[in-house]
Amino acid sequence: MPCLPQRHVKAYQQVPPIEIQPVHRQKADAYWADKIAEIMRDQFGIKPKVNTYSYRMPWPPAYDLIHLLNQYKVPDFTKFSRQDDTSTMEHVNHFIIQCGEAANRDELRVSLFSSSLSRSAFMWFISLPPNSVITWADLEKQFHKYFFAGVHEKKLSDLVMLRQRNDESVESFVQRLRDVKNKCYSLVLDDRQLADLAFQGLLPHLRDKYASQEFRSLSHLVQRISDQDTRVFEPRKN
Repeated sequence: MPCLPQRHVKAYQQVPPIEIQPVHRQKADAYWADKIAEIMRDQFGIKPKVNTYSYRMPWPPAYDLIHLLNQYKVPDFTKFSRQDDTSTMEHVNHFIIQCGEAANRDELRVSLFSSSLSRSAFMWFISLPPNSVITWADLEKQFHKYFFAGVHEKKLSDLVMLRQRNDESVESFVQRLRDVKNKCYSLVLDDRQLADLAFQGLLPHLRDKYASQEFRSLSHLVQRISDQDTRVFEPRKN
């Protein structure tokens, strides 16, 4: 091993003892690394190599200080990998449901979302620049923009054209309408508007019977229609 030049040896001998300060155990490595780098820089004029890559989460550093809720167990999230036909809207809805009470906090949605991604979707997430995601709305918007191709998007006209079949219960028809609505990614409708659309698609005898009533939501519509009305409608035989 080559010897240090005499001037470096002399300088090293003049280095004062390092005063050890109380340091949290998990920060000890960083503390000593900084001290050694300081000696190399000040006494020998040597600059330590800087890491070529240091990963940072896309959300603000303050999010890392937020603790999960008491006794909260991170779910085994359904994974989005872009390898199947699952839409971005379907995945986001599944994710929020699986989050449970954590979904009520914007910052927890953001920090947990990467756990629901895999393969190319996860690689997309870790490539996001630092501080590019401040709110859940930011993350959801970027997710939809990157992965949504728009090929299978439904429109308002698709909802308007839906009609209850003769062999279909009201509950099944409403679920079919919900499925189509979930593919209307750019369409915004409130609960009452959805209920109105569903009502217009009911079989004629049901529309006539409940024409004077108003429904607050799809669930309210299904609940208000009696068991007798949800039975399969059989046209009269001559």
